[in-house]
Amino acid sequence: MKKNKRIGFTTSFPVEVVFAAGHFPIDLNNLFLDCDSTQMIHAAELKGFPRTVCGWIKGNYSTALASNLDEVIGITQGDCSNAQSLLDMIAEEGIPVWSFSFPNRRTHEDMDRELRRLEEHYEVDRTDTLKAKARLDEIRRKLLVLDEWTWNQRLVTGKENHLWLVSSSDFNGDPDRFEEELDTFMQEAAKRDPMPAKPRCAFLGVPPIYRDMYDLVRDLGGDVGFNEVQRQFAMPHLAEDIVEQYLLYTYPYTIKERLEDILPQLQQRKVDLVLSYIQSFCHLQIDNILLKKYTGLPFLTLEGDQPEPMDNRALLRLESFFEVHS
Repeated sequence: MKKNKRIGFTTSFPVEVVFAAGHFPIDLNNLFLDCDSTQMIHAAELKGFPRTVCGWIKGNYSTALASNLDEVIGITQGDCSNAQSLLDMIAEEGIPVWSFSFPNRRTHEDMDRELRRLEEHYEVDRTDTLKAKARLDEIRRKLLVLDEWTWNQRLVTGKENHLWLVSSSDFNGDPDRFEEELDTFMQEAAKRDPMPAKPRCAFLGVPPIYRDMYDLVRDLGGDVGFNEVQRQFAMPHLAEDIVEQYLLYTYPYTIKERLEDILPQLQQRKVDLVLSYIQSFCHLQIDNILLKKYTGLPFLTLEGDQPEPMDNRALLRLESFFEVHS
């Protein structure tokens, strides 16, 4: 198999395998937001995608077609219920596709089987994968320090935390360059004075499609000290065994596993307020019911659809929430 392929993917998965094979993994979600996102959604709807389909699915579809990709990996279990249909549409356009599934049974045996299937597809063995993991874990350890600087030392803003952690899904396709830029950022952040104490917010749920959410929270006097899913992308539990690492990765599993991670973090980080983002037309909206039930803190649900600034209705709810609870 030739190297240096551009491999798009739909959400975090064992990206170590793609790096081990000598390819460039590309998180379609991050690339979508760097494009003319509104036009990407419009292009998908012109192809026939319904209005009532998640904006991320439509964005990923158009982005995959416009990005000169050699292949697309869809995470067909453990993420979006529309992922398989998305792969079918991409394949129809002549782009090779492959699937990865986080197993229903959260067992070492089932995860190992799925990981080996991915390794066989990319013609690498477990030794190659672990070598790539060791390299990426060096960067992940630095990201975990950055995460602690966000809530403990208060040297990093919630928005900066979000941007760095969400980019660890693919390391922008180039771990060496990513690490150099991260080192530069952390050297500068280390020289900052601690930010003033403000109402500390947790951000739960998938990364928001709103472009200005973190800025608005700061304008209202708060800051985000915990980005749940973005932190999971950075693999906060760096197990030596890659199978174990992706069993500890909570996002693909049930709300029970997510809460086992969330609740201790809310306590450790002394969170005051919870903001929970849900994407329009997403099945994860149902999980939000239990998130609200078990967090035990002032809780605001924000729903988004398009990659645009927060709409007036959501902004009014956010402002009212801070007026009441700040």
